[in-house]
Amino acid sequence: MKALRHLLVLAAAGLGTAFLLAGCEITPDLNDPVRFGPFYAPRNFAGEKQMPADVRRVLVLPVALGELGPEETAVTLDAAVAQALQVQQRFEVVPLPRAELRRLFGLPEISSTAAMPHGMLDELAKRYAVDAVLFTDVTVYQPYRPQSLGLRSKLATTRDVRLIWTFDEVISASDPAVANSARRQPFIEAQGRSPVDLSPATLLSPSRYAAFAAGEMFRTLPPR
Repeated sequence: MKALRHLLVLAAAGLGTAFLLAGCEITPDLNDPVRFGPFYAPRNFAGEKQMPADVRRVLVLPVALGELGPEETAVTLDAAVAQALQVQQRFEVVPLPRAELRRLFGLPEISSTAAMPHGMLDELAKRYAVDAVLFTDVTVYQPYRPQSLGLRSKLATTRDVRLIWTFDEVISASDPAVANSARRQPFIEAQGRSPVDLSPATLLSPSRYAAFAAGEMFRTLPPR
């Protein structure tokens, strides 16, 4: 009798787990705006019509967070930016660690609007054999709900020192279009596989939201 009761308990637990897992795989309700939008579309960016053929290897500078957060947060954003950039496959991505930037120029980060140390681009181009350098600044950082991340980024060539792409927007989850796009991100990443997390986790996790925002930004890079 005890053995039978034990089996029934295990079966019930298994069914409960199955229901929970199944809940993660349920597609959105027909009226859920994650199905039909509106969705976020960046507007404040500019760039060449096509990625220059000679830009094959790009050095990614540490994110300039400034006084908006601690260095631990900046390091997390560094990883989000590098990963989102690699997904786009426009060029080879070469992340520059903060410690290395500090060793070379005495600074852990350099804003795209700040005066650069003398000869910086030439030094980086020679040392890392790169064709361009990517600067990324955080202009707004609100890691609590509704999350908001302001990103300003510039891609500059090292040989003739010209901008081939710029982006400057505040991506805020208070905008329904942004929230829909952030919630839709797990479906895009899953590519038809399951289970898919249907919870608003992207809107709650600062690291996941940063990854989403960086991905939206780098989608506007000139095509290869």
